[in-house]
Amino acid sequence: MSFPHYFESFDYAQMLRDFPVGDAFTAGFALRSRDEIHAHQNRLFMQCMARAWEIPFYQRLWSAQGLTPTDVRSLEDIGRLPIFGKSDLMQSLAEHPPYGDYHGWDRWPIAQRPVTVVHTTSGTTGRPQVVLFSPKSREVQALLVARIWRMQGLQPADVVHSVYGHGMINGGHFVREAALHYTNCLFLSAGTGKETRSVTQIELMRDMRVTVIVGFVDYIRQLAETARGMGLEPGRDLPIRAIFGHVGRESRAVLSAAWGGAEIYDWYGVADTGPIAAEGPDRDGMYVMEDAQYLELVDEQTGAIIDDERPGDMVVTSLYRDDVYPLIRFNTHDLSAWKRGSSALDFNLQRTVGVLGRSDNMVKLRGINVYPLALAAILNEHPAFAGEYICRAVRDASGRDELTVIIEVRHTADPNSSELAAAFAALLTRRVGVDIRAALVPAGGTAALTQIDSRQKPVRLLDERPKGGA
Repeated sequence: MSFPHYFESFDYAQMLRDFPVGDAFTAGFALRSRDEIHAHQNRLFMQCMARAWEIPFYQRLWSAQGLTPTDVRSLEDIGRLPIFGKSDLMQSLAEHPPYGDYHGWDRWPIAQRPVTVVHTTSGTTGRPQVVLFSPKSREVQALLVARIWRMQGLQPADVVHSVYGHGMINGGHFVREAALHYTNCLFLSAGTGKETRSVTQIELMRDMRVTVIVGFVDYIRQLAETARGMGLEPGRDLPIRAIFGHVGRESRAVLSAAWGGAEIYDWYGVADTGPIAAEGPDRDGMYVMEDAQYLELVDEQTGAIIDDERPGDMVVTSLYRDDVYPLIRFNTHDLSAWKRGSSALDFNLQRTVGVLGRSDNMVKLRGINVYPLALAAILNEHPAFAGEYICRAVRDASGRDELTVIIEVRHTADPNSSELAAAFAALLTRRVGVDIRAALVPAGGTAALTQIDSRQKPVRLLDERPKGGA
């Protein structure tokens, strides 16, 4: 029996033309005119639309809005398409187990079906969501990661230590593929603290002479404290020059200082879409990877498209997914805002300010939206903050919602100090504009709740309010 192998199932040379990496991107595509970028996006978008109309999920979603294949003729018509999110994908999985009906496998006989890479989301709130990749979409995702790292200064001489998780979750796998396929660096795939003990990770960094760390910065910050507990000083004994991670609202200065002055670079993406935006060497906003992603910001309440600098939900159309799993107007529920003005790099790519929080991980207190992810930047203002926290939302007998932030404090601080707790509460209340309570625990005291040693993204909100609450 003959069937297509991985690299035989797509045109690799065409992929590199559509999605260049290295200088072909930074000195080529990123400098194109807005008209040229739009034409490129439109060509790929229409390929995705043609494929999506063959897939039951989109047939059902779009037909319910009265749409036909002739109603969307270009990117200018994208606003006619409904926005969907993870809940819609989970419903598809429930009604069409085990893979849902958004994959479009029925296009091919089994023997001719392209190699399909299967991963899942973490599934912390229930059944994990299935995420599918064709060889082309897999390689584009890996290429985008490598492109971002190279744009941020990754060199072939670097030794890279990754703390992305493995298992069924995508992260650790595709970043390894990114490094191996599109960079010449040495790559150490350590994984989470549950996969490779934190002490062992520090020993690896020391012995292998690691120069760059990649992953989620919550755990990276914790590793610096582990090193100091072992008598090693980051920056001297562990000469890390750069961290490529997901910074969000974290304090760059705090993270850089924790690692002896390492340069910090932010990038953003989600499991379904792959990399969406990243800082360049200018670190002046997040450049959208516009050859591969079409990004919209929409009002979280109305769904209206936002053109000014107000925050909104990031809605993504992945322009490279035209085969196994098209993704058209997917709501990430991550909040951002456009960054306007000229680029220091002269890139003609749109920029965002980075992730501001999550619209589906929000607590409304007395009319004010509180985003747990955004509290990190505030907590970092207090010298006793040890870097980790979690929020607990409850509803009292009167129906009033309350938020308590459980905060880890440094070894030099007293977690039983009512004065210190009051100082943290006052800081949060003043900066957010609504009463927020604070509870203190020693360093490491939130680990069981945040699951920082086993999850790529620590839990930041325990919502204990009755179902249906705001």
